[in-house]
Amino acid sequence: MTDDAVVTWEDAVDGVLVATIDRRPANALGPPIIDGLNAVLDEAERRGTRVLVLTSAIPGFFAAGADIKHMGTVDAESFTAYGDLLRAAVERLASADLVSIAAVEGVALGGGLELAMACTLRVSGADAKYGLPEVRLGLIPGAAGTQRLPRLVGRGRARDIMMSARQVPADEAASIGLVDRLVEAGRARDAAVELAGDLTRCSRPALAAVVRTVDAAFDLPFEDGKRYEIDQIQDLFEHGEAREGITAFLEKRAPKFE
Repeated sequence: MTDDAVVTWEDAVDGVLVATIDRRPANALGPPIIDGLNAVLDEAERRGTRVLVLTSAIPGFFAAGADIKHMGTVDAESFTAYGDLLRAAVERLASADLVSIAAVEGVALGGGLELAMACTLRVSGADAKYGLPEVRLGLIPGAAGTQRLPRLVGRGRARDIMMSARQVPADEAASIGLVDRLVEAGRARDAAVELAGDLTRCSRPALAAVVRTVDAAFDLPFEDGKRYEIDQIQDLFEHGEAREGITAFLEKRAPKFE
C-alpha cells in the first residue's frame, strides 16, 4: 500500500480487514481502483483475513460506477481490456475465500452496485441509493449486474431497476432484498464492522458452506440442491470444524475454531 493508493486498508478487530476506497470525486471504478482492489485482496490472502469490509471515504458516494471519462478516450480493443480487468477484480472479490461486506453510504451506481453485489453481504446507511443506469449510456451492466441483481430481487424488479435507470432508495432496497441490513445514515461502516466481528466467532468452513449452498439454490434443481446440502454437511462433520463445535456445545464452552 503506497502513500498515493486510492484503496487503503486497516485492521478493525481480529480477522477483520477494512478496505476504504478514496478516488475523488466519486470513486469511479477506473484502473487505479481496480489495482487497489487486487492489492487489498492480495493482502487479505496473505493475512488469512476472515472478513473483509469494503467502504468509501467520500461523503455521498460508495462508488459512482465505471470510469466514463476513461471509457470515452479508448478504442474498442481498449474498452474490452478495461471491462475484462474490472470484471476480473469483481469476480475475484465474489469468489474470495472470505466473507465480504459492503458498507454503503451515498450512491452505489453501475459498477459501484455491481461491486457491492459481489460482496457476500451489504449493510446500507438509510440515505444510500442504488441503481444500474447503464441504459442511459446505450449500454447494459457489464460486471455481472444483469446476473446478480435478478438473483437478489427477482426478474421483474431487476428489469424495472435496469430499464428505468432509477435510483432505488435504501428502505426499498432493504425491502426487496438488495441490501441485507439497514442502519442509520452514517453508521454503515460501524455496523458492518460489528457484523464482521460476530462472523469471526463462527466456523470459517461453515460460513463458506452457507455461501455455497445458498448459491446452489439458484443454480441447481431443488433435488440436486438438497443432495448438495447433504454433501456439505457431511464434509463439515468429517473434515471441517463441526466436531469441535459439537464438543464445545456439550462441554458448555466457546468453540475453538481455527
